[in-house]
Amino acid sequence: MPGTRIRRLGVDLERLPGATPVWHAFVVAEPWFAAAQAARAGGWPMVSLWGTDRRAGKSGSLVVSAAFALPEGVVWLDLALGAAAPDYPDLSGLYPAAARMQRATADLLGIRPAGDTDTRRWLDHGAWTELHPLRHDGAVNPTPATQDYPFVRVEGDGVHEIPVGPVHAGTIEPGHFRFSVVGEKVLRLEERLGYVHKGIARRFAELAPLDAHRLAGRVSGDSTVAFAWAYCMALESVAGCTIPARAAALRALMLERERVANHLGDLGALGNDGAFAFGLAQFSRLREDWLRLSMQAFGHRLMMDSVVPGGVARELEADMAERIHRQCDAIEAEVRALRAIYDEHSGLQDRFVTTGTVAPALAAQLGLGGMAGRASGQALDLRCDQPWPPYERLDVRKAGHRNGDVAARVAVRFDEVFESLRLIRALCAHLPAGPARVGVAIPAAAAFGAGRIEGWRGEVFVALELDDSGAIRRCHCHDPSWHNWPVLEHAVIGNIVPDFPLINKSFNLSYAGVDG
Repeated sequence: MPGTRIRRLGVDLERLPGATPVWHAFVVAEPWFAAAQAARAGGWPMVSLWGTDRRAGKSGSLVVSAAFALPEGVVWLDLALGAAAPDYPDLSGLYPAAARMQRATADLLGIRPAGDTDTRRWLDHGAWTELHPLRHDGAVNPTPATQDYPFVRVEGDGVHEIPVGPVHAGTIEPGHFRFSVVGEKVLRLEERLGYVHKGIARRFAELAPLDAHRLAGRVSGDSTVAFAWAYCMALESVAGCTIPARAAALRALMLERERVANHLGDLGALGNDGAFAFGLAQFSRLREDWLRLSMQAFGHRLMMDSVVPGGVARELEADMAERIHRQCDAIEAEVRALRAIYDEHSGLQDRFVTTGTVAPALAAQLGLGGMAGRASGQALDLRCDQPWPPYERLDVRKAGHRNGDVAARVAVRFDEVFESLRLIRALCAHLPAGPARVGVAIPAAAAFGAGRIEGWRGEVFVALELDDSGAIRRCHCHDPSWHNWPVLEHAVIGNIVPDFPLINKSFNLSYAGVDG
């Protein structure tokens, strides 16, 4: 039965099957908004907001969905929109990050919250003014040129603007940053993302459920294991499939390797942004060694397409598990030595300490999550709070800090590297026997499923709907960057312009993850 906190939401909920606790309900507007108010009052984060076209012929409706993370699990609420008034209550006053999710939903489906005041496009479709790719009756109306994006202007004596992007001097996706500054001090930063709408949400509906894990793993390539696992978790829940213990252990091993690879890369880049090129050279060397062994063990440097429905695509031999174990020992010794160098380097610490600070109160108000949230006093980590197999037996130690500056985010990264190395060694030493994959039978019936994974950046969430034939009606993939990009705008206020690359890298948010 649902716990007291879930009952406080005031809606009748059905527990969905699966490895992670998820409750689902169909509601109308008043209880939908009241449940969101209760969740906010309880201090429970919003996981995601998205829309779906469930119209088939003359039946069904457009639907807006919201998910909230309670201590007991995720609550997923669906609100059907009427044809005469296809709007819904605005949640951005309760959860600021919802504003961007609502803008994306407007672009994808043409539905907006009641009293919507920010009607700017989120997704850049260039010359196409009306393109709602998730509607069954989507209309396309071309215009001759892209309209100017209405950035918020800051006026006053000595205020000037610095535009950065959308094209950057690196192998990254486009994003525009508009700084309003006085001298070198930043008064305001406004981001514009959504330049490369890849059409992932529409493409999911064209794929067979057993094939779509490959697309999920490409939502954000640095989190391919996390997204593929979350998708497979959702699919396995609707199929009533329980994966073997060995498969769960191998997935966790890959997830922790993904976490270590990204932290190693970021620690090097943060050293470089602090004018300490030695750090970049050393961490780049370690990360390259790490990726090469992942290639040998799982067939891909990033372990892409290694998590598949029912388990994993490739078995891990005993000698390879031993090599991974030994690499963890070697990497840990070097990272500990490098941490001592970082901590004792006065020039680096001068750049890190008090730079880009997000106080715990602001982090809670804006919904900062994941690794960056843990550096600002937000002690949330699914591996500890709601552990799924095999994490329920691994006793994960949660990293955390309260200073909320670049130095704190660096410290959390170091702590998480060491903990992931410990977890990988434990997994290698006690890999369960048995198969690494089982078959998954997709039911020819409408069904709902969800997956939640603590990726290296934060919580990755996948909501999956199958239609009456067992085909994908909607697959919504949510990256934690949706919540954290708005916080970056606050973190840079009062800092100098040359510190922005350092602050930005300390969050290292995904452009691709919010541009599907």
